[in-house]
Amino acid sequence: MGVRVKAYAKLNLTLAITGVEGGYHTLDSLVCSLDIYDLIKMSKRKDNLVGISMHGCGSETIEFESNNAVKAAESYIGAFGTHGVDIEIFKNIPLGAGLGGSSADAAGVLRGMSKLYGSGSERELKAMADTLGSDTGYMLSGGYARLTGRGEKVCAIDCKSRLHFLLLLPPDGVSTAECYKLYDEMPMPHKSREEAVVALCEGNLAVLGESLCNSLYEPACRLNGNIKTAYEELSAFSPLGVNMTGSGSCVYALFENAEYCAWAKSRYRGKFKIIQTKTV
Repeated sequence: MGVRVKAYAKLNLTLAITGVEGGYHTLDSLVCSLDIYDLIKMSKRKDNLVGISMHGCGSETIEFESNNAVKAAESYIGAFGTHGVDIEIFKNIPLGAGLGGSSADAAGVLRGMSKLYGSGSERELKAMADTLGSDTGYMLSGGYARLTGRGEKVCAIDCKSRLHFLLLLPPDGVSTAECYKLYDEMPMPHKSREEAVVALCEGNLAVLGESLCNSLYEPACRLNGNIKTAYEELSAFSPLGVNMTGSGSCVYALFENAEYCAWAKSRYRGKFKIIQTKTV
Protein backbone atom coordinates (compact mmCIF):
# COMPACT_ATOMS: atom_id res chain seq x y z
CA MET A 1 0.00 0.00 0.00
CA GLY A 2 1.28 3.45 -0.85
CA VAL A 3 0.17 7.06 -0.69
CA ARG A 4 1.02 10.24 -2.56
CA VAL A 5 1.03 13.66 -0.95
CA LYS A 6 1.46 17.11 -2.47
CA ALA A 7 3.48 19.40 -0.19
CA TYR A 8 2.82 23.02 -1.20
CA ALA A 9 5.20 25.96 -0.89
CA LYS A 10 4.32 29.01 1.22
CA LEU A 11 4.84 32.72 0.78
CA ASN A 12 5.11 35.34 3.53
CA LEU A 13 2.98 38.32 2.53
CA THR A 14 4.03 40.05 5.73
CA LEU A 15 6.64 39.08 8.29
CA ALA A 16 7.04 41.30 11.35
CA ILE A 17 9.50 40.40 14.09
CA THR A 18 7.62 41.29 17.28
CA GLY A 19 10.14 40.36 19.97
CA VAL A 20 12.05 37.53 21.63
CA GLU A 21 10.57 34.90 23.93
CA GLY A 22 12.39 31.95 25.47
CA GLY A 23 15.38 32.48 23.23
CA TYR A 24 13.25 32.47 20.05
CA HIS A 25 12.12 35.37 17.90
CA THR A 26 8.39 35.94 17.87
CA LEU A 27 6.62 37.10 14.75
CA ASP A 28 3.37 38.12 13.17
CA SER A 29 3.10 36.89 9.60
CA LEU A 30 0.40 36.68 6.94
CA VAL A 31 1.07 33.64 4.77
CA CYS A 32 -0.43 31.80 1.81
CA SER A 33 0.13 28.57 -0.10
CA LEU A 34 1.43 28.54 -3.68
CA ASP A 35 0.72 26.10 -6.49
CA ILE A 36 4.34 24.95 -6.39
CA TYR A 37 4.64 21.61 -4.63
CA ASP A 38 6.91 18.67 -3.85
CA LEU A 39 5.43 15.29 -4.66
CA ILE A 40 5.94 12.76 -1.87
CA LYS A 41 5.46 9.02 -2.44
CA MET A 42 5.36 6.77 0.62
CA SER A 43 5.00 3.03 1.23
CA LYS A 44 5.05 0.83 4.32
CA ARG A 45 8.05 -1.18 5.43
CA LYS A 46 8.03 -4.38 7.46
CA ASP A 47 10.64 -3.05 9.90
CA ASN A 48 10.53 0.23 11.81
CA LEU A 49 13.17 2.03 9.76
CA VAL A 50 12.97 4.99 7.38
CA GLY A 51 14.31 4.96 3.85
CA ILE A 52 14.37 8.06 1.66
CA SER A 53 15.39 9.13 -1.83
CA MET A 54 15.40 12.74 -3.01
CA HIS A 55 15.13 14.00 -6.58
CA GLY A 56 15.54 17.49 -8.03
CA CYS A 57 16.56 21.03 -7.01
CA GLY A 58 19.86 19.74 -5.62
CA SER A 59 18.06 17.87 -2.84
CA GLU A 60 20.15 14.77 -3.43
CA THR A 61 22.89 16.32 -1.30
CA ILE A 62 20.69 16.70 1.81
CA GLU A 63 22.14 14.46 4.51
CA PHE A 64 19.90 11.74 5.91
CA GLU A 65 20.35 12.87 9.52
CA SER A 66 19.40 16.48 8.78
CA ASN A 67 16.48 15.75 6.45
CA ASN A 68 13.27 17.08 8.02
CA ALA A 69 11.19 14.51 6.16
CA VAL A 70 13.16 11.74 7.87
CA LYS A 71 12.79 13.44 11.25
CA ALA A 72 9.04 13.66 10.72
CA ALA A 73 8.74 9.97 9.87
CA GLU A 74 10.88 8.93 12.83
CA SER A 75 8.84 11.14 15.14
CA TYR A 76 5.61 9.55 13.93
CA ILE A 77 6.95 6.00 14.29
CA GLY A 78 8.17 6.76 17.80
CA ALA A 79 4.87 8.31 18.84
CA PHE A 80 2.52 5.65 17.46
CA GLY A 81 4.72 2.53 17.39
CA THR A 82 4.09 1.81 13.71
CA HIS A 83 6.28 0.08 11.17
CA GLY A 84 8.63 2.13 9.06
CA VAL A 85 8.29 3.82 5.70
CA ASP A 86 10.06 4.29 2.38
CA ILE A 87 9.85 7.89 1.17
CA GLU A 88 10.51 9.28 -2.29
CA ILE A 89 10.40 13.06 -2.72
CA PHE A 90 10.37 14.81 -6.08
CA LYS A 91 11.40 18.40 -5.32
CA ASN A 92 9.93 21.38 -7.11
CA ILE A 93 10.15 23.88 -4.25
CA PRO A 94 13.55 25.60 -4.55
CA LEU A 95 15.95 25.06 -1.65
CA GLY A 96 17.08 27.93 0.55
CA ALA A 97 14.58 30.37 -0.90
CA GLY A 98 12.26 31.04 2.04
CA LEU A 99 9.43 29.09 0.41
CA GLY A 100 9.19 26.52 3.20
CA GLY A 101 10.18 23.42 1.26
CA SER A 102 11.73 21.59 4.20
CA SER A 103 8.74 22.29 6.44
CA ALA A 104 6.33 21.36 3.66
CA ASP A 105 8.03 17.99 3.23
CA ALA A 106 7.96 17.30 6.99
CA ALA A 107 4.26 18.16 7.16
CA GLY A 108 3.57 16.10 4.05
CA VAL A 109 5.29 13.07 5.55
CA LEU A 110 3.23 13.38 8.74
CA ARG A 111 0.03 13.51 6.68
CA GLY A 112 1.22 10.59 4.60
CA MET A 113 2.09 8.49 7.64
CA SER A 114 -1.35 9.18 9.08
CA LYS A 115 -2.92 7.95 5.84
CA LEU A 116 -0.71 4.87 5.73
CA TYR A 117 -1.21 3.79 9.32
CA GLY A 118 -4.47 5.44 10.36
CA SER A 119 -3.12 6.98 13.56
CA GLY A 120 -2.84 10.62 14.58
CA SER A 121 -5.55 13.21 15.12
CA GLU A 122 -5.15 16.72 13.73
CA ARG A 123 -4.16 17.90 17.20
CA GLU A 124 -1.57 15.15 17.62
CA LEU A 125 -0.06 15.79 14.20
CA LYS A 126 0.04 19.54 14.85
CA ALA A 127 1.87 19.03 18.17
CA MET A 128 4.36 16.77 16.42
CA ALA A 129 4.82 19.22 13.55
CA ASP A 130 5.55 22.08 15.94
CA THR A 131 8.60 20.22 17.24
CA LEU A 132 10.02 19.98 13.70
CA GLY A 133 9.96 23.64 12.72
CA SER A 134 8.19 26.90 13.47
CA ASP A 135 5.97 26.83 10.37
CA THR A 136 5.62 23.05 9.96
CA GLY A 137 2.32 23.06 11.86
CA TYR A 138 0.92 25.61 9.42
CA MET A 139 2.06 23.46 6.51
CA LEU A 140 -0.27 20.66 7.63
CA SER A 141 -3.26 22.69 6.48
CA GLY A 142 -1.81 25.52 4.38
CA GLY A 143 -4.00 28.16 2.77
CA TYR A 144 -4.27 31.72 3.99
CA ALA A 145 -3.35 32.12 7.64
CA ARG A 146 -1.89 34.46 10.22
CA LEU A 147 1.03 33.04 12.18
CA THR A 148 2.06 34.39 15.57
CA GLY A 149 4.28 33.27 18.44
CA ARG A 150 7.25 31.48 16.91
CA GLY A 151 5.01 30.70 13.97
CA GLU A 152 3.30 27.78 15.69
CA LYS A 153 0.12 29.71 16.49
CA VAL A 154 -1.97 29.39 13.34
CA CYS A 155 -5.15 31.36 12.69
CA ALA A 156 -6.69 30.24 9.40
CA ILE A 157 -8.21 32.96 7.22
CA ASP A 158 -11.28 32.10 5.15
CA CYS A 159 -10.53 33.95 1.94
CA LYS A 160 -11.33 33.04 -1.66
CA SER A 161 -9.04 35.58 -3.32
CA ARG A 162 -6.52 34.21 -5.79
CA LEU A 163 -3.24 36.06 -5.90
CA HIS A 164 -0.79 36.06 -8.79
CA PHE A 165 2.97 36.35 -8.35
CA LEU A 166 6.27 36.39 -10.16
CA LEU A 167 9.16 34.90 -8.19
CA LEU A 168 12.82 35.69 -8.75
CA LEU A 169 15.28 33.14 -7.37
CA PRO A 170 18.88 34.24 -6.81
CA PRO A 171 21.22 31.22 -7.02
CA ASP A 172 22.51 31.52 -3.46
CA GLY A 173 20.35 31.16 -0.38
CA VAL A 174 20.50 32.92 2.98
CA SER A 175 21.29 31.27 6.31
CA THR A 176 18.21 31.81 8.46
CA ALA A 177 20.30 31.75 11.64
CA GLU A 178 22.74 34.35 10.29
CA CYS A 179 19.87 36.51 9.06
CA TYR A 180 18.21 36.61 12.49
CA LYS A 181 21.57 37.25 14.15
CA LEU A 182 22.22 40.21 11.88
CA TYR A 183 18.67 41.47 12.48
CA ASP A 184 19.40 41.50 16.21
CA GLU A 185 22.39 43.73 15.55
CA MET A 186 20.34 46.15 13.43
CA PRO A 187 16.73 45.73 14.56
CA MET A 188 14.21 47.38 12.30
CA PRO A 189 10.91 46.32 13.85
CA HIS A 190 7.78 46.36 11.75
CA LYS A 191 4.41 46.78 13.34
CA SER A 192 1.83 44.08 12.71
CA ARG A 193 0.12 44.96 9.43
CA GLU A 194 -3.57 44.63 10.25
CA GLU A 195 -4.42 46.41 7.01
CA ALA A 196 -2.89 43.53 5.04
CA VAL A 197 -5.31 41.02 6.57
CA VAL A 198 -8.28 43.32 5.99
CA ALA A 199 -7.20 44.04 2.41
CA LEU A 200 -6.79 40.34 1.67
CA CYS A 201 -10.23 39.47 3.01
CA GLU A 202 -11.84 42.36 1.10
CA GLY A 203 -9.96 41.55 -2.10
CA ASN A 204 -8.35 45.00 -2.13
CA LEU A 205 -5.16 44.06 -3.95
CA ALA A 206 -3.85 47.63 -4.18
CA VAL A 207 -3.79 48.04 -0.40
CA LEU A 208 -2.47 44.51 0.03
CA GLY A 209 0.41 45.29 -2.31
CA GLU A 210 1.25 48.43 -0.34
CA SER A 211 1.18 46.43 2.91
CA LEU A 212 3.74 43.78 1.94
CA CYS A 213 6.66 43.87 4.38
CA ASN A 214 9.43 41.75 5.86
CA SER A 215 11.53 42.65 8.90
CA LEU A 216 14.31 40.38 7.61
CA TYR A 217 14.71 42.10 4.24
CA GLU A 218 17.51 44.49 5.20
CA PRO A 219 19.70 41.91 6.98
CA ALA A 220 19.09 39.43 4.16
CA CYS A 221 20.25 42.03 1.62
CA ARG A 222 23.47 42.51 3.57
CA LEU A 223 24.08 38.76 3.46
CA ASN A 224 23.11 38.37 -0.19
CA GLY A 225 23.31 41.39 -2.50
CA ASN A 226 21.36 39.56 -5.20
CA ILE A 227 18.19 40.03 -3.12
CA LYS A 228 18.24 43.79 -3.58
CA THR A 229 18.98 43.35 -7.28
CA ALA A 230 15.99 41.02 -7.65
CA TYR A 231 13.82 43.49 -5.74
CA GLU A 232 14.79 46.34 -8.06
CA GLU A 233 14.29 44.24 -11.19
CA LEU A 234 10.74 43.28 -10.17
CA SER A 235 9.92 46.83 -9.08
CA ALA A 236 10.70 48.01 -12.61
CA PHE A 237 7.52 46.29 -13.82
CA SER A 238 5.36 48.47 -11.51
CA PRO A 239 3.57 45.60 -9.76
CA LEU A 240 1.15 46.12 -6.87
CA GLY A 241 3.97 45.30 -4.46
CA VAL A 242 7.35 43.61 -4.08
CA ASN A 243 8.60 41.66 -1.08
CA MET A 244 10.94 38.91 0.10
CA THR A 245 9.59 35.68 1.58
CA GLY A 246 10.98 34.17 4.78
CA SER A 247 14.64 35.00 5.28
CA GLY A 248 15.18 34.90 1.51
CA SER A 249 16.52 34.61 -0.98
CA CYS A 250 13.32 34.48 -3.07
CA VAL A 251 11.85 37.89 -3.96
CA TYR A 252 8.36 38.16 -5.43
CA ALA A 253 6.02 40.66 -7.04
CA LEU A 254 2.24 40.74 -6.65
CA PHE A 255 0.31 41.52 -9.84
CA GLU A 256 -3.35 42.26 -10.54
CA ASN A 257 -3.88 39.11 -12.58
CA ALA A 258 -2.22 36.26 -14.45
CA GLU A 259 -2.02 38.28 -17.68
CA TYR A 260 0.13 41.00 -16.09
CA CYS A 261 2.34 38.30 -14.59
CA ALA A 262 2.82 36.66 -17.98
CA TRP A 263 3.56 40.04 -19.58
CA ALA A 264 6.27 40.86 -17.01
CA LYS A 265 7.76 37.39 -17.22
CA SER A 266 8.02 37.60 -21.01
CA ARG A 267 9.96 40.87 -20.71
CA TYR A 268 12.32 39.90 -17.92
CA ARG A 269 15.93 40.03 -19.09
CA GLY A 270 17.71 39.54 -15.77
CA LYS A 271 19.97 36.69 -14.70
CA PHE A 272 17.76 35.03 -12.09
CA LYS A 273 15.42 32.09 -12.47
CA ILE A 274 11.84 33.35 -12.78
CA ILE A 275 8.63 31.52 -11.90
CA GLN A 276 5.00 32.53 -12.44
CA THR A 277 2.73 31.15 -9.75
CA LYS A 278 -0.55 31.70 -7.89
CA THR A 279 -2.17 30.86 -4.58
CA VAL A 280 -4.05 27.63 -3.93
